[in-house]
Amino acid sequence: MAAESMEQIVSLCKRRGFIFPGGEIYGGLQGTYDYGPLGVELKNNLKRLWWKHNVYERDDMEGIETALLTNRYVLRYSGHEQAFTDPLIDNRTNKKRHRFDHLLREQKPEVLAQLSRDFGLSEDSDDETVAAALLEDPKKAEQSLKAAKVVDPTDNKPGDWTEPRTFNLMFKTQVGPVADDESFAYLRPETAQGMFVNFKNVLDSTNRKLPFGIAQMGKSFRNEITPRNFLFRVRELEQMEIEYFVKPGEDERVHEEWIQDHMNWWVEEVGLDRDKLQLFEHVKLSHYSKRTVDILYKFPTLGFDELEGIANRTDWDLGSHSRDQQNLPLSDNTKEKALKNEHSVEKLTYFDHEEKKHIVPFVVEPAAGVDRGVLAALCEAYDEEALENGETRVVLRLKPALAPIKVAVLPLAKNKPDIVAKAKEIKRMIQAGSGMRAVYDDTAAIGRLYRRQDEAGTPFCVTVDYDTLGQSRDGSTDLLDTVTIRDRDTMKQERIAIKDLLPFLRERIGA
Repeated sequence: MAAESMEQIVSLCKRRGFIFPGGEIYGGLQGTYDYGPLGVELKNNLKRLWWKHNVYERDDMEGIETALLTNRYVLRYSGHEQAFTDPLIDNRTNKKRHRFDHLLREQKPEVLAQLSRDFGLSEDSDDETVAAALLEDPKKAEQSLKAAKVVDPTDNKPGDWTEPRTFNLMFKTQVGPVADDESFAYLRPETAQGMFVNFKNVLDSTNRKLPFGIAQMGKSFRNEITPRNFLFRVRELEQMEIEYFVKPGEDERVHEEWIQDHMNWWVEEVGLDRDKLQLFEHVKLSHYSKRTVDILYKFPTLGFDELEGIANRTDWDLGSHSRDQQNLPLSDNTKEKALKNEHSVEKLTYFDHEEKKHIVPFVVEPAAGVDRGVLAALCEAYDEEALENGETRVVLRLKPALAPIKVAVLPLAKNKPDIVAKAKEIKRMIQAGSGMRAVYDDTAAIGRLYRRQDEAGTPFCVTVDYDTLGQSRDGSTDLLDTVTIRDRDTMKQERIAIKDLLPFLRERIGA
């Protein structure tokens, strides 16, 4: 039985060491999480698969890693200072704060319809459209919310709502010893801008021709109004992003190709059920977008929600950071005048040898959250299986490439030094000979060890016993230098020679 609620996933993650609340011994810090021993392995494996597919297996991609601290002018001219906002509202009665469009999403259809009518919208308008309309007239919105009896989902009672307002999600931080209006920077809210401002550096150092892409994985920071739903909405997140540069006119075809490619990647490489994936076409677009399509996954409790966004950003970003697009002078003192305008002095263009002119490339951006990818993989793999003896087995049916531990080597008797020594020797052999993550464990009876590895998602367990050493009770040595290997998914066991162990594992795990 698959996971029916997010609580099941949260419980497993804490119990088995995948994910812990950030700073838990001090009460935690809302919207932050720490990855435990199994979690960091799963996360790294997901990132490795993504990098392999998008960088190593393509001939048109370069990797990059840019700084977390971001010059404030980068985010001014990208539009983030003005547009990187969420709508915010407070309930005076219970002092709860909500993201406004999410609050509207929780209302009954007739309530949303009434608010839509109040603001001259179609009655079937979605929560984002209604929220945007109400934000244009906050005083009228406050009255309409009261008249419509908008309820607070935390207590299911009509709230006494403030005027809705916008809230910028970027974290500011001080740079240098003096705190003033000129000595601050931002923690980056996305990895994208670091790639755009390095467009010319990458182009000049690699001599790439269009089309080509820049890929990056790394942390971003967003001061979310209401972090919630475990890893799904957090204040510190990790992204896997690509900025793929194309000639204007080729963008729509390339955009569609990336959508299909990444739909297939989530299914074939990560192991998500295609029936639990949907494409969502955005109607209300960001300031930079010509078209945005989200890949949605059906999470337990949440239902279908965003896993990855794939946007056609046109030439917005390179144009915003280019001097020509800002109509800056091109005389000898360009740099001085540009700096007075606090703007880039670079010309972020590509010289098209066919047309013999400089062009500003269009950009297609696939952007996925690492943390949401980890969460989706855990939800997809979680299974509760009823056994013949009446017990319930919890097992993570992760694809072997994602599994934090590939092989667990277990001694049948931990009080037998020769069995323990042989088991540790085999563990070292697997680790050194394959590069796979292997562990040795003798902290419980063999049945409990199997269950522990099932919950960790370990594809195979190797058991070293008396027969391995030729010490069977009947005196037979037929099974000397063999081990028992157990399959996680079927629980079937087979005997295999130690010399054949590495080829066996490589074939089934792909390491």
